[in-house]
Amino acid sequence: MIESLHSPHVARVKALIGSRGVKERRSAGFFVAEGLQAAREALTSKSTPFIKHLYVTNSGLLKLSDFDLNEIDVVEVTDAVMAEMTSTVTPQGVLALCVLPRREITELSTLATKAAARIVYLHEIQDPGNAGTILRTADAMGVDAVITSPGSVDMYSPKVVRATAGSLWHLPLYESVSFAEVASLIPSARPLLMSSHARKSILDLPLTDSYISVFGNEARGVDAKALGISQSDITEVTIPMAGRAESLNLSAAASIAIFTLSRGLAG
Repeated sequence: MIESLHSPHVARVKALIGSRGVKERRSAGFFVAEGLQAAREALTSKSTPFIKHLYVTNSGLLKLSDFDLNEIDVVEVTDAVMAEMTSTVTPQGVLALCVLPRREITELSTLATKAAARIVYLHEIQDPGNAGTILRTADAMGVDAVITSPGSVDMYSPKVVRATAGSLWHLPLYESVSFAEVASLIPSARPLLMSSHARKSILDLPLTDSYISVFGNEARGVDAKALGISQSDITEVTIPMAGRAESLNLSAAASIAIFTLSRGLAG
């Protein structure tokens, strides 16, 4: 039982979720997943990210009573220590220190031969809530992979991890990859860009084709030049709206687009 707020365990976790967390996570090779939902997903998943240490309070341990924790390094802590280690206002008594996955981007080449592949590419997305929500939607709709560009939010930051609600364990995620590299690995997938000025509706796209759906920065958006490709290599589509709203925010537009392209893929 860890009772001291000065324990090395506390210092390590605080460093991973602090203001210099991005650098610490990359250097140490770990990230923090707070809460019961994340812990449950990590414990049931047979793929990465894997748990290094599972920190629990007495009440938190009771919430995981239906799991076999014999092969997990469970570290019991006091409520005060848990409060010191978390970034949430009301800790749930469960915190997992997970190994940061190391995925090879070349794995994406397997999607080049898949029929109706669905890939989501996030270009310089900054808001953790948006990033986490889009990944969660992608998981729900059966997307094959989510990829972020250089300069995007860290997908293993506490806020993003929390917003994914466990979906981080369900689909491949690749970070800091240029769009040109993605396109070269999956040449069969047509790049799509959402645009309110586009003449083509997303509803008119054939669902049998493979697509890389590109979603840009919340403030600046994205265009072909920013992606490093020619305008002729990308298809701009719009989401038709019957109401009077001028536009949709990023996570809402992405969710609608991902669902629309996934019609027919779900059971």
